[in-house]
Amino acid sequence: MTKPESKTNSIFKRIPHAITMLFGIIVLVTLLTYLLPAGTYERVLVDGRSTVVPNSYKTIPSTPVGFLDMFKAIPLGFKAAVEIIFIVLAGGIMFGFMEKSKAVENAVGTLVKKLGLKNKHLIIVIMTFIYGLLGVAVGYENNIAMVPIAAVLSLALGGDLILAAGISVGAMTIGFGLSPINPYTVGTGHKIAELPMFSGALLRSVLCFTALCIMAYYNVRYFKKISANPDKSLGKGLDVSELTLSKPVHEYGMSRKNWTVIFIFILGLLTVLYGVFNLHWYINELSAVFLIVAFLCGLASRMSATRMSETVLKAVGIAAPGAFMVGFATSIKVLMEMGNIGDTISYQLSTLLQGLPLYASAICMSISQTVINFFIPSGSGQALATLPVMLPLGESLGLTRQISILAFQIGDGLSNLVNPTLGGLIAMLSMCRVPIDRWIRFIFPVLISLLFIAFLALTVAVATNYS
Repeated sequence: MTKPESKTNSIFKRIPHAITMLFGIIVLVTLLTYLLPAGTYERVLVDGRSTVVPNSYKTIPSTPVGFLDMFKAIPLGFKAAVEIIFIVLAGGIMFGFMEKSKAVENAVGTLVKKLGLKNKHLIIVIMTFIYGLLGVAVGYENNIAMVPIAAVLSLALGGDLILAAGISVGAMTIGFGLSPINPYTVGTGHKIAELPMFSGALLRSVLCFTALCIMAYYNVRYFKKISANPDKSLGKGLDVSELTLSKPVHEYGMSRKNWTVIFIFILGLLTVLYGVFNLHWYINELSAVFLIVAFLCGLASRMSATRMSETVLKAVGIAAPGAFMVGFATSIKVLMEMGNIGDTISYQLSTLLQGLPLYASAICMSISQTVINFFIPSGSGQALATLPVMLPLGESLGLTRQISILAFQIGDGLSNLVNPTLGGLIAMLSMCRVPIDRWIRFIFPVLISLLFIAFLALTVAVATNYS
């Protein structure tokens, strides 16, 4: 007798396809431009960045988005997201060359052989923390090239692409979102609040480590579940071509050519890290490095010009759906700007916080930042748009500036796990070949657990007057 499906599983199975989901949000935002008044805050330039002036919100003549303009926002979204779109393609091309050389397959196969298949669960935990550390210390989109390696590793262990996304995308999103040294959220927030840079790191570090422990536990739990019953895999039917090991683990080893390709890849990553931290590189420079690495890997593998050309087109074909999703998601941001309702949403949410009890106000401030994050998915952009309003509001409610920044970081960082408007999330999921609707089914229970822990941390912060 078959066991009846739980209500939770039934709800998750009704999550629409990613394209349908995003188009629904596009229609919703278009309708909001008719329902909400247009408004804006005054802004001033601080160190070259546009920052909101507190208490300067005012309504302006409404600019509702028409039917034609709703669809016009889609190509404009692609135009606005062109840098992230191309880094998805560049990362895909680089991995395509590394895959064609068999360097990644042989490296993963050799790693699993050395560590032993008996240590599968330990490997999953270690890799979750490694990817989490990359998120903490290196950044978000900067790590996009590392995602496909998790896909090969997960499949080699007997997992699926959803597990690969949990190990890499989940851990990096948590590490980056809750990083005690995140320059985009905590750094920007501390600068606006005039607090010592990255102060209060102990509580943030404990929260980040606890969240990564939960992610590692859930990854192992999911792996055990699909190992016992493959039919429960959320990755069924996803394209795993050229990501699986082609021979038994005990037959793997590394050739000189493989080591050369891996060396080129590591050198490229070190170049990226140096450029990001010392030369202020961003997306375009990273894309350029990825393409250089791809070209050098092709030369090291002694590919002919024709084979290199075919590899480029094949890799672009695989990466194209994810690149499309990035542009499609960015059209939501364009619609918000066309309708001038972004500041209105921020203002209305801030007014709802007034008059709440102290502990509830901290948690509700974090929830309001979660809502805003779906409309302003940039961490630094959200900080510059909301914190000049939220910081004085928090002080009037009895919250220290440090607590307001922690509430902002939690709301922004954790909601990134399921934010369909966040280009970086869509880009990295595409590198794992995982659609966001399946990802949400996997990660939503983790998100609920993390929010509970994070709100507990906020409660402790209020109780101890965290400052």
